Amino acid sequence: MRAGLGIGGAIHELPLQPQVRIGIHTGPVVVGEIGGGNKREQLALGETPNIAARLQGLAEPDTVVLSASTQWLIAGVFDCQDLGTQPLKGIAIPLALYRVLGETTASHRLDAVPPTGLTPLVGREEELALLHRRWAQTTDYEGQMVLLRGEPGIGKSRLVREMHEWVEQDGAFCVEFRCSSYHQNSALYPIIEYLQRLLLWQKDDTTETKLAKLHTTLARYHFPQADTIALFSALLSLPPPLDALPLNLSPQRQKQKTLDALIAWLVEEAEQAPVYCAWEDLHWADPSTLELLGLLINQTPTNQLFVLLTSRPEFIPPWGQHGHVSQLTLSRLGRRQVP
Repeated sequence: MRAGLGIGGAIHELPLQPQVRIGIHTGPVVVGEIGGGNKREQLALGETPNIAARLQGLAEPDTVVLSASTQWLIAGVFDCQDLGTQPLKGIAIPLALYRVLGETTASHRLDAVPPTGLTPLVGREEELALLHRRWAQTTDYEGQMVLLRGEPGIGKSRLVREMHEWVEQDGAFCVEFRCSSYHQNSALYPIIEYLQRLLLWQKDDTTETKLAKLHTTLARYHFPQADTIALFSALLSLPPPLDALPLNLSPQRQKQKTLDALIAWLVEEAEQAPVYCAWEDLHWADPSTLELLGLLINQTPTNQLFVLLTSRPEFIPPWGQHGHVSQLTLSRLGRRQVP
């Protein structure tokens, strides 16, 4: 979806400004090889690509049009305009169509769903009880880290949301990072993505506006500020402020000081109130993010830091055994728990 919107936006920056129309439908396909000799190619066949092609034909220039089945999957994460039900050539039943207007501020589909819109959580009483105990330890200045492991779709993100709502009632400072399969080679991507949301950056913000927002946010903290502005500016791909001293550091030293500054930020937050720090999908984490987590582990037990991690079963934690680190594997629900 972001790629489709990005293509439409990028078109306007080209000198010739060609037009593009994008249609997206979700459904099963058959992938097969057609042709012969040197002219073989693999294509997705069936009704789904046919409907997507029809949607493309109905789209206005430089817009993205979706079917209802696709809109349901991205509801809350992207704003859409209802185009009504329209007939499609070769399709027996008219389909409800939507035009994508842009992204919302939600960073995760669960963030866009109000609590009343979720089905009741069942079968996770033991897991929640353990997380609640670890949180209670954290508020007694015995910071804890818990790694939730499980298959895709088994409910890890739902437990993260349940804990978020629980700790918010205790006045916790909540920080949530999400690793991405598209950014496994982008150093500290989860941090950068979170900071951009924290700073309330807008697409039309100038560099000066972004720097001003960064400076205003960091001014609330007491940890060393001498080169923090310059370090965070570099992390966020911004030019250094005019009044900042040049870093003059080797790449390795600059990375280390950046990691130290990020840890100092979280520790200072934990001095003011308990911090709930969630990291999702660590199986996609880049090496620098895992290095930052290794440093955070050392700070956790003596601060009000509750670190909740999620990963798929194949992820192997690189930080070894620690007394304040727990691992919890989610099993599938039993028959009595599934209607």
